[in-house]
Amino acid sequence: MQRRRLGASGLVVSEVCMGTMTFGSQCDESESFAILDWAYEAGIDFYDAAEIYPVPPSAETVGLTERIVGQWLQTKPRDSVVLATKVTGPGHGWFRAPVRHGYAALDRIQIIRACEDSLRRMNTDYVDLYQIHWPDHGLPYEEVLGVLTELRQAGKVRAIGCSNETCWGLMKSLWAASNDGLDRFQTVQNNFSLINRRCESELAQVCRREKVSLLPYSPLGGGVLSGKYQTGPPAGGRFTAYLQGEQERQKRMAERFVNPRTLQTTARLLPIAAELGVSCAALSLAWSKQHDFVASTIVGATSVAQLEEVRAGFDLVLSADTLNAIDQIDFEIPNPMTEDGLRRL
Repeated sequence: MQRRRLGASGLVVSEVCMGTMTFGSQCDESESFAILDWAYEAGIDFYDAAEIYPVPPSAETVGLTERIVGQWLQTKPRDSVVLATKVTGPGHGWFRAPVRHGYAALDRIQIIRACEDSLRRMNTDYVDLYQIHWPDHGLPYEEVLGVLTELRQAGKVRAIGCSNETCWGLMKSLWAASNDGLDRFQTVQNNFSLINRRCESELAQVCRREKVSLLPYSPLGGGVLSGKYQTGPPAGGRFTAYLQGEQERQKRMAERFVNPRTLQTTARLLPIAAELGVSCAALSLAWSKQHDFVASTIVGATSVAQLEEVRAGFDLVLSADTLNAIDQIDFEIPNPMTEDGLRRL
């Protein structure tokens, strides 16, 4: 397992990161421990959680994933694990007070309380990478970064990052950090996959020139790129539950990932993977890792068997011919997660 530096920080991590958002929902504690042990033994030293996990989030399950990760963490030397988690931000209005205009805000009280709660749940006195899960563009970045800087100075976090951030937001935060002498975001965690290649344009330029590392999530397109949705929604699939559920927001999300254009892209990728003798999931992971602005690609799982399916992608390096064949698919079916194929940032 190769390792890469996170931004300009002192953190160096495996180029595959273990995501944990299924722990406590699709995975019980026993299965979660099995997945974590498998990842650890496979050479993965980077683990990503969030206070709002598991997914789909609810007021009843908030913090359950961190508790599971915290229990497992007691079985390993703390300095052998690079631990990341996130403060929620304004993505969910029900999350907690204090609120601003109906949304949870990234103000001082919320960030400090969220960090302390995460540390308690995970049975650790520090988090290696602390991230903003959703940006709050209604607050000055100086205010948000100021609190995060204090947490780093207090030894509670080692580095900071953001997630689901726009190119404007990331540049604005970097400007604020430089202008006010505050800690800067070392990472940005956004959706990036063979069915969502938006990060290759403007965000990639920001990452390269500003030394910020991308941490792609959903590199398998929520499971779509495994091929399991090709013959209809599979039993046990996350988007199967969303499509069959009653929440309109979840249905819309599922339809972005599972639609005729994403399935057509996957159908074109499957023979490329077969020619290499790997699964389409492994091909998708290898493609993500091969970008120079990517530090570590986050993989999730509901079973050890799913991890075995992507393991071939850990060390796979795609040839120029393979990359060209993949690019041709993208040229013919651009950005399949949007109806019109436009790359929206």
